Amino acid sequence: MGFFRAKPLVYKPIQAVDLGPHSEEFYLQANVKAPRMAGILVKIFNWVLEFPLLGSLLMYILKGNNLIHKLITNAELEESPLFVPLHPFEETKEKEVKCLDSDLSPPEKVHLAKECLPNIISSEKRPSFFRWTIMDYHRAYTSGDVTPLMVAERFIAAVSKSSKPPLHMSFFIDSKDEDILRQALESTLRYQRGEPISVLDGVLVAIKDEIDCLPYPTTGGTKWLHKQRPCTNDACCVKRLRLCGAVIVGKTNMHELGSGTSGINPHYGAARNPYNPSKIAGGSSSGSAAVVSAGLCPVTLGVDGGGSVRMPAALCGIVGLKPTFGRIPHSGVLPLNWTVGMVGILAGNVEDALIVYAAISGEIPSHKPSNIPIHLPLLSLTKPLSNIKLAKYGKWFDDCSDDVRSCCSQALKRLQENYGWKTIEVTIPEIEVMRLAHYLTIGSECSTSLDSYKEKNFAELGWDARVALNIYAAFSSKEYLKAQKIRNRQLQFHKKILEVADVIVSPTVGVTAYSIQDDALKTGELDYVNGAALVRYSIAGNFLGLPAVTVPIGYDKLGLPIGLQFIGRPWSEATIIHLAFAMQAICETEHRKPEVFYNLLSKD
Repeated sequence: MGFFRAKPLVYKPIQAVDLGPHSEEFYLQANVKAPRMAGILVKIFNWVLEFPLLGSLLMYILKGNNLIHKLITNAELEESPLFVPLHPFEETKEKEVKCLDSDLSPPEKVHLAKECLPNIISSEKRPSFFRWTIMDYHRAYTSGDVTPLMVAERFIAAVSKSSKPPLHMSFFIDSKDEDILRQALESTLRYQRGEPISVLDGVLVAIKDEIDCLPYPTTGGTKWLHKQRPCTNDACCVKRLRLCGAVIVGKTNMHELGSGTSGINPHYGAARNPYNPSKIAGGSSSGSAAVVSAGLCPVTLGVDGGGSVRMPAALCGIVGLKPTFGRIPHSGVLPLNWTVGMVGILAGNVEDALIVYAAISGEIPSHKPSNIPIHLPLLSLTKPLSNIKLAKYGKWFDDCSDDVRSCCSQALKRLQENYGWKTIEVTIPEIEVMRLAHYLTIGSECSTSLDSYKEKNFAELGWDARVALNIYAAFSSKEYLKAQKIRNRQLQFHKKILEVADVIVSPTVGVTAYSIQDDALKTGELDYVNGAALVRYSIAGNFLGLPAVTVPIGYDKLGLPIGLQFIGRPWSEATIIHLAFAMQAICETEHRKPEVFYNLLSKD
């Protein structure tokens, strides 16, 4: 087939690419050529992929139709490959921040994060709908009006109700009532003695089933992976939450192996969107997002390898924070995508994301110190950051549904009107190339990771995950190396843009939550068109290791949430949290209550 290869695409030298607003660089929309498949169709497609010779021919055609051959396999680039996006620290002179000492314990970091929060808003000034915050729980526990044990009991009842007909929300893969009640009782006794460990003491936190957390197996959304890789200890991030007194309430549902964007899991059910249970919650941290949206936990942990925290957060109307690559230790997390995946935080508001960010961030003391400081933003309702410059690539920003475009454009306008922030028009070249290179990278890493287990059992995989692994295994070392060259190239583009702007702003997803179809419940589904729209704005955060945050800003015509994303410079979490908080302050009075919602601080 090589005889018919077209003339290779030669990429311009980086210095020859114009990143300005009037650049002649062509914006290529996602070129996804694959029909939606579920049920018997996805089974047939998988059987063809696994058939010798015929499967190889089909993969060659698929790569060609989706421009992988043209844009990556046969392309010529002068850049050297960049395999891990681990950034050296460069002083960014962030404004209005508090610097954490690296030797502080997690409870001490949480205490300092508490001091960074704005003044408490009186109950009468709160919007008509809001989610209870970490500080709300802490004050209720301190007063004795409510105990962690009471909240835990209400949580258990709510999860039980949500999992039954007619809702079938499928929030959790595993949740052990006895373990939850034991932790909650210990916390209750600490409050009764007047000795809470931190403001996180007694606060319910759920963990994505990609993160080790005793006494639960780590399934990765499968029925077999925990048999090959037993969970023997808590992940570092979970240990830090426990040190703060948090009550760990179980393992949330996820898209199997993180291999999709819908959150439909054929083994554990489709995690449903609390704003409309007939819609997807988004993947792969689907259960973690839905649990927060529904009021069951103020905060959860997820893993973000391709927007897997920010995407479901946006679809479910909550905050999603993905820190800089390396900011949160990855020990104890399934090594499915080790150069693009990061533990992330899903929360009902920016303040709660900040508290948990402080608790779990920082290097492991036993490791070689990197001397990278952690800055916490001093959040203020009266003194937001000034002179902020937002980089916007118009063609990319507008490549979304009408509702998303209108809502996000209006949010930008409100930021300009309320705070005087400026929007700088830029060009981010080769975005579709980056998406394909990221897909090739995350797929290759997932496939390689699973090859290390001697007894993989594909027969136990859902059909959509099985297709994904067959595709991942078809990527070559040549293609992987070309993708890493593209990573280096894109990082240099983004660094140049972030030299003239504080952040890059975009919608978080290109479409709002779409419907869960019955034919996907038992097999999963292949929907690469919607998948490409959902990940369109997420890739730079993962592929380039940049920090990013999504904050809810409004709703589409059906009442489904829409999020706005800020992508920052490496190690500039304080800045993007500042900006997310300022955006939240504008929009929070318009937040709507989900169709499925539980109020755990009230007896009602």
